[in-house]
Formats: sequence, C-alpha cells, structure tokens
Amino acid sequence: MFKGRIFSLTILAGCSLVLAACASQPKTLALSDYGSYRCGQLDIRVAPAEDGQLLGLEYLDRRVLLKPSPTDTGALYVAPGDTSTRFLAEGKRATLTLKGDLLPECLEPGAIESRFEAIGADPDWSALIENNRMTLTPPYQQQALNEIWLTETLANRHGRTFEAKTEAQSLEVRVAHQLCEVGLDKRQYPSQIRLTLDGNSFEGCGGDRERLFRGVQWVVEDLAGTGLIDRSMVTLQFLGNGRVAGRASCNRFMGDYRLSADGLSFSTLGSTKMACAPSLMNQERKYLELLGQVVDGRIGRDGELLLETSNGDVIKAFPATTDNL
Repeated sequence: MFKGRIFSLTILAGCSLVLAACASQPKTLALSDYGSYRCGQLDIRVAPAEDGQLLGLEYLDRRVLLKPSPTDTGALYVAPGDTSTRFLAEGKRATLTLKGDLLPECLEPGAIESRFEAIGADPDWSALIENNRMTLTPPYQQQALNEIWLTETLANRHGRTFEAKTEAQSLEVRVAHQLCEVGLDKRQYPSQIRLTLDGNSFEGCGGDRERLFRGVQWVVEDLAGTGLIDRSMVTLQFLGNGRVAGRASCNRFMGDYRLSADGLSFSTLGSTKMACAPSLMNQERKYLELLGQVVDGRIGRDGELLLETSNGDVIKAFPATTDNL
C-alpha cells in the first residue's frame, strides 16, 4: 500500500507577507508531497521557491510566484499585485482562483473530492462520500444506509480504496480516475467506481461532471465538419457560476451554460460588436448559431471536447496548451 507523503511549510499567522518579519506563533501547514494537483482539466505544479518564502505555481506555459497571506484555514498564497489569483492549500486538496475564476476543487493525484457522489445503473445504486462517511442506497434497495464510516485502505496516484463493515454486511469502494460512462444515455463522469457488497461487485461512475469541462480554455478545430479559416481563433471556456466565454473569430462572447442529466446547453449568448473580414464574420455567426443549438457535450478518446447540436452537427475542440490566447 502506498500513501502520498506530506511536506510542511511553516507560515507565521497574523503577520506581514514577509515571513522573516513575523514574531507571532508559527503555524504549520501542508502541501501534497506529489507537488501537483488537478483542478478540473487543469494540471498545476506547486513548490516552495528557492528562497523558501514564496510559492511557485506552474500551469500550462506559465509560472507565477505567490506570497503567503495570513489565514485561519489552510495555507493561502496570493499573487503580488493581483488578488484575483490565489491558491489555498489544504493538504491533498486545494482551492485555486485564476484571474478571478474559481476553478473546480484541486486534487492531488488519486484524491477524491471533499463531497464525492457515485451512481450505478442496471442495477441502480448511489453513494455519497464525505468526511470518510458514506451514505449508500444499495442495489435493489430503496432504503439508504447512513453514517457508514469508511477506512481508506489504498491511496495512490490512480485512485482510492475504502472499506467498511455494517451490522449486515461488509463493503468496499474502489475509485479509479478514468473517464466513465453510465446509463443508457452514456453520461460521462471523471471516475470509475466498483462497489463490492459481501463479495458481489457493481460498476458505476462518480465525481463532479463539471471537472470534465472546466479548468482550461478549449480551442475549436472544427465546426460541423467544415474546419476553420487558417490562423483564425475560436475558443470556449467554462467558468464558475454557469458562465461561459470565449472568442468567436472576431469578437469576444459570453453567456450561460447548463450541465444536467439531460445534457449540456448554452443560452443568453452575446458578443462584442467589432467588425472583421466578411469570411471571419460568417464563421463567427456560424459558431454562435451552433453553440445555441448544442444539446450535449462529451469528451472524446483523445481528450477532445465534442459539442453536439440537435441536428447532429459537432463542434470539436482541444485543450489549449498556452495561457496566452
């Protein structure tokens, strides 16, 4: 059994941003020893800078130095002169806000969300894991089992395994962080689940579905099979609070999105009013019209985003590899 180790940083509470200038009682806080987290689709790396007082945050092609800031919970680091970029470390989980956008919960490799939901189909079952306790509605039953205390028996960068014993049965829950589909409509989730009850195993999926879409900027490569104009830029980014934004070819656009059991859709799309070459304006018009017709979104086998319209047309996009779009 392998468990991720933890290294500690000492932050002096209630002091200025320069650690050496503080005289109050030290407060020891921790970052994951993996040195990395995943915030939805965004992979980040964190490590103390050479002087030991700053934290280096790396993502895509960027590296940002953050200063420690006093806080009562976790280890908070803020970009100098930019309070809209901040990182709150809390061991195997963390919170990252980039340029004002609060990303999905950042998890060290293998960790599960602080509130982790799982479902299975054929037969139906559901589970909620929170604070090492589980609420389970087992297969073939409608009565939920509450307050099941879990013991973590395996922790590695691929996932987690939990075990428990109730008065009636023993159980095991295995979580593997791999793309998962469940149900007749093949809804996608970020994790595969195996629930074992008294030796009988049931498959399922789990995790926050928004983690599949949020955290990166998607660069569109194809509009309904027609490709794109050379050197044009069409993007899409899922933001917090159900907001979406991007570049439509010439203009920036913004709007709302809704992700539900029925699919993925966009609404109230609006854009700036710059004028460009007619070919770009036509491509922009087509893109925004297609977005308004989207009824579902999926992740393809190569990690691409596939947005399908009610007419069967598909918008294909890939995660950006740079932060300078």
